[in-house]
Amino acid sequence: MYKKRSGILYRHHADLHLTQAELAGQAILDACKQANLSLADIDLLITVNGVPQQALPSTTSHIFAKLNWQGTGYDVNASCVGFLPALQQAEALLDMEYYKRIAICASDLASRGLNWQNDETALIFGDGASCVILEKGADNGGGLTSFLMQSYPDGIEYCQIKAGDTARNPKTGMTDSDFCFAMDGFGVFKKRAKCVLPVFLEKLFATPQNPLTIKDIDLWVVHQASHLGMSHLIKRLHIDPQKVINIYPTHGNQVSAFLPTVLHEAVIAGQSQRGKTVARGRG
Repeated sequence: MYKKRSGILYRHHADLHLTQAELAGQAILDACKQANLSLADIDLLITVNGVPQQALPSTTSHIFAKLNWQGTGYDVNASCVGFLPALQQAEALLDMEYYKRIAICASDLASRGLNWQNDETALIFGDGASCVILEKGADNGGGLTSFLMQSYPDGIEYCQIKAGDTARNPKTGMTDSDFCFAMDGFGVFKKRAKCVLPVFLEKLFATPQNPLTIKDIDLWVVHQASHLGMSHLIKRLHIDPQKVINIYPTHGNQVSAFLPTVLHEAVIAGQSQRGKTVARGRG
């Protein structure tokens, strides 16, 4: 019953004694090992999270402390898609030659904020961390071909964690449920399907120097918020399912960590290769 409702076979939740910085640190060390690098080889760390380890100091600072790393870095918070603006920032900084090598590490412990009385959210979220290390490549037409982010403030109440910052706290008033993630899944789906997706993709693909169509995309690496959302994306855009990396059934929605985790799966499976046009975004 749960599999049919959620599309989840299994997902992973971190032990309560494991911190977000520790999980992120493991991902960073693993990425360095795979690239035969040390922490000293990383010039900048961009840490991505939907929910940070704590309000202050930054999650980046906690990672530096856990790894005993005297590094340079900062946090990016853009909910599920934070990896994308971090990627754009890293590309710009590398192109300007401010840094030689940049690590982007996304981590979220979604299980810490679940309301287990609400199946809509409790069944679909998983914890995770993933890290990518970027360098400036040869000027051969690679890099980001097109980039677009847009906000839709009329849907501000669709996904919320109300407490934890300045709005709801011991001084202003709060309840235990304010610390749990709340979502209007149908509202999100309806907004995206009817209003967002067609116009957004039209703008994204209308790149003057290199216009694209859906058929030009070799591989889709997208954030998978739910199994129904993914099914709708594939059907609505007439995408070949073989071009979509789908790890949602075995990972769940990992918030900001999901996109780089999907990219990792694409790389180790040999599906993300030099010369391919890859679409990264929210599904």
